[in-house]
Amino acid sequence: MESTSHQIGWKTAVAIVVSNMIGTGIFTTLGFQLTDITNTYSIFLLWAIGGILALFGAFCYAELGSHFKGNGGDFIYLKETYHPLLGYLVSWISLIIGFSSPVALAALAMSKYLSAFDFSFGNGFAIGIIFLISLFLSFSLQASSRFHNFFTCIKVAFIMVLIILGVGLSESGPVGNSLRFDNSWQDEIMLPAFATSLVFVTYSYTGWNSASYIAGEIKDVHKNLPKSLIVGTVFVTVCYILVNFIMLKHAPASQLAGKEDVMVEVANNMLGKTFGKVVNIFIALQLVATISGYLWVGSRLTQAFAKDNRLWKSLSVGNKKGIPVRAIFTHAVIAALIILTGSFKEIFVYTAFILQLFASLAISTAYFIKKDQRKIFKSNLFYVFPTVFLLFSVYILYFTFIHNPKESLIGLGIVALGIFLYGIDKRFIK
Repeated sequence: MESTSHQIGWKTAVAIVVSNMIGTGIFTTLGFQLTDITNTYSIFLLWAIGGILALFGAFCYAELGSHFKGNGGDFIYLKETYHPLLGYLVSWISLIIGFSSPVALAALAMSKYLSAFDFSFGNGFAIGIIFLISLFLSFSLQASSRFHNFFTCIKVAFIMVLIILGVGLSESGPVGNSLRFDNSWQDEIMLPAFATSLVFVTYSYTGWNSASYIAGEIKDVHKNLPKSLIVGTVFVTVCYILVNFIMLKHAPASQLAGKEDVMVEVANNMLGKTFGKVVNIFIALQLVATISGYLWVGSRLTQAFAKDNRLWKSLSVGNKKGIPVRAIFTHAVIAALIILTGSFKEIFVYTAFILQLFASLAISTAYFIKKDQRKIFKSNLFYVFPTVFLLFSVYILYFTFIHNPKESLIGLGIVALGIFLYGIDKRFIK
């Protein structure tokens, strides 16, 4: 039996879920949405749908994580259910896109928000912070937990204070707001832009499945994995809707549309530029937990993947404390390369597209767990969860490809490279 000193409780698992979910997306995507979708009901509906999909996905992963033993998440589900190729591909995507891209985006967002301080925090700063956090995660599971939980507490406290202030303060004087409660939402939800806006929303919810990747490190996994996934997802959904409300309440659409650093604009309107700079600092600090969470979970998935593939075998090696240091720093290097080779929005779209595609494949494996094998949901109503998730996924993927073909093809090109590498890897196996 695994020593409990090398396992984490449900609170740390919830912290991982929350820190992986609350990150770059919620503080940047509203500006992209407001270029086409302006009705407040439409905006709330986008985030509510994202939360429901994440929750339904969490229900599926809770069952999958309890059924399949050990670390690995999607890798194990797809490999065991379909074919080793899909297990290989989801791990390849997780290595290159799934966990490295969010790290890159979070670091770029940190750089962007801190640049409000009359000093240019560029790509060098973003890359440096990634490697510094990687170092902190390389000592032991206990040290990683303390480091991660500390910055997750900052994240949660910051979000709570921001929501309380935003809801409590009156509208920001002559600046105006973006709140618009009329019937135009009925037309907006039929627009292709509504579907493409869901891409940004679903990316913002990315991370709802994160605890399932480290199921092997969670105490009493059958009880604590579902608890961490569901508690974390519900908490984040409520926070997201409230954060969007305060952003719409304290800034006009014309001030936010097309911008990445929308929260700074809102904070400046709420209590002046000094408060805006304080918000910048705390957004940057809470993104430390995002980077930490993705490096932690991503390295475990990569370690599980590497054990079965000779091409990547060296990444499966852990240190004396069992920490997959090589995998952690491999994700850090890839994140640095992503920063150096793409724009924020381009990285955002192809990452969201491919993650939605592979999340859908992983969710589909829930259909293969027989009723008598399920440990949490005994009723056949369980199939509602993967069905609703997959229907919305097809809708999102179709419109994303139609309206962002370049970014979608970049993502598919990375998948094609993975298929090529799988063929090479098979040649190394006797």
